[in-house]
Amino acid sequence: MKALVYEKAHSLDAWAIELADVAEPTPGGSDVLVEVHAVGINPGETFFRKTRSADAGGRVLLGWEFAGKVIGVGAAVRRFKVGDRVFGTGDVRRDGAWAERVTVDDRIVAAIPDALSYADAASLPIGAITAWEAIFRDADALPVNVNRVLVIGGAGGVGSLALQLLKAKTQAFVIATASRPESRAWCMDMGADLVVDHAGDMTAQLATAGIPAVDLALSTANSHGNLPWIANLLRPFGHLSVVDGSPGLDVNLLVSKSVSLHTEMIFSRLLNDYAPETHGAILDQVAAFVAEGRIRPIVNTRLDGLTPETMRAAHSLLETKRTIGKVVIAIR
Repeated sequence: MKALVYEKAHSLDAWAIELADVAEPTPGGSDVLVEVHAVGINPGETFFRKTRSADAGGRVLLGWEFAGKVIGVGAAVRRFKVGDRVFGTGDVRRDGAWAERVTVDDRIVAAIPDALSYADAASLPIGAITAWEAIFRDADALPVNVNRVLVIGGAGGVGSLALQLLKAKTQAFVIATASRPESRAWCMDMGADLVVDHAGDMTAQLATAGIPAVDLALSTANSHGNLPWIANLLRPFGHLSVVDGSPGLDVNLLVSKSVSLHTEMIFSRLLNDYAPETHGAILDQVAAFVAEGRIRPIVNTRLDGLTPETMRAAHSLLETKRTIGKVVIAIR
């Protein structure tokens, strides 16, 4: 089959991803074999491309957000059958979905709502699962006494789904940050009750709105640089969820308020074999919300055709750090 692969980590200027023939994937007992129809492109994949090389004689096949049709099932699969439309994230330890077909554990995918296109479905899994786990943790609700939630970077993929999930599942007052008119408008469309500019004085802006503190902050980018004002805005015994890794995060800034720091990495359940079926359950709930009109897809840029050129265009957009919503490549 055809897939987009590379051998050595590289920059945009030294673009090395090419379309090549690779071996057909074979589903294991609990796998579904999926014909890929669309893929969502994520900042994490640009990081892998720049830092992850193949072993000698090997190749790297990225892509962990997809939508497609089941064309084969393992002997132990009971949730799906051939012909079902599914969406999910895949497994960082296995070949990804920048290919004609992919195999994936059936516990971490879900059925696509009937009215949703493949391209729209591919815009949801990474942002939805990441936002869900960052906000609700290993539960189904916000922490106790969390009534005001600040989503930093509300127009990105994770932020867009966090805003919608908060409005679909909670009664919280939801604040988003955005620095441009178009991203501010997007955050309002996603359900934010208030949008403020993270490039300005955050404390003053919230004070003007009558908000002296927030109970929980979800930081999707530049957590290290923003931590001083985040710490200032959080109430004592509040919560900070960080999804961007943030090397050098100075937790001492949180100590005087006894803030709880939460980290989120979407593959942690798979890497630690900790209830990976939770991801399928989250996506089932997201699909139900979509069917009810309570969550909408976040495609804002659509490219067509799985080629080196479309993938480079997608990565170029993401590396500007100014994308809104999700970049999706429709394959068929």
